[in-house]
Amino acid sequence: MNAKADDDALSWSGDDDPTLDVGSEASPALPPGYTAVGRGSGGATDPSEAPSPSSPSAAEHEASVGRAGNAALVAVGVLGGVYLLYAIGWLLGGLRLQERITPDAMLVVSTALAVAAPALWFGAVVLLTRTAPRWARFAWLLAGALILVPWPFLTIGPV
Repeated sequence: MNAKADDDALSWSGDDDPTLDVGSEASPALPPGYTAVGRGSGGATDPSEAPSPSSPSAAEHEASVGRAGNAALVAVGVLGGVYLLYAIGWLLGGLRLQERITPDAMLVVSTALAVAAPALWFGAVVLLTRTAPRWARFAWLLAGALILVPWPFLTIGPV
């Protein structure tokens, strides 16, 4: 059989286009502000951005901050559940307080803020400690779990 015919059976028309080759040096440069990721992205960097030896690379930064392991993700999830229960506890405790005393605007506003406080604390800690060490995130989450205990729910009860 003809070797040329065998090669034609395994190719598409236009396969010889150099812009389609992933490993080609002819790949276009990325626009400013974009970073190439994935396999074959080594040649798609912006030539005007030469990395300086003093700035850490993305891999070094990720290694220094560290990825959250399974135990850390489970712990953040458990603490998120605790904060959800705290919000429910503040809601039930605040509603129970409104039954015992005459509700005024200040009690309604303070109950609404108390219900929102656990969610705001959790969101702020997760957002503000993205690049911080893991222990700092857990320290702030544990501090919030101690500070935001729903006292009206614990003292009066839900019923």
